[in-house]
Amino acid sequence: MPMYDYSCGGCGDFAALRPLAQWRDPAACPQCGALSARIIGGAPAISALSSAVNRARAVNERSANEPRSSRAGHGMNCGCCSGGRGSGKTRTSTDGAKSFAGARPWMISH
Repeated sequence: MPMYDYSCGGCGDFAALRPLAQWRDPAACPQCGALSARIIGGAPAISALSSAVNRARAVNERSANEPRSSRAGHGMNCGCCSGGRGSGKTRTSTDGAKSFAGARPWMISH
């Protein structure tokens, strides 16, 4: 539920959590109980958000006008884009089984 700002004539400004469906409705003042009209009190507290949320918002804003190209590739030794030659450490036997030079023999590859 969002928090809205209200102004009571006798007590002053206060904030209240209200359902979205009641965004236009007046709220009861917590001190005197009088119905108070909603006001636009101030700017949202974006700086109070966590650093992870701020980073995600910055990435979304940056990618809106500067999308990254997906053609940059996946880096060295990427098996999906490299074409014919695989990694130098992978060995394939005649029956199609893969083994990896210097790897632990009990590990299962994908």
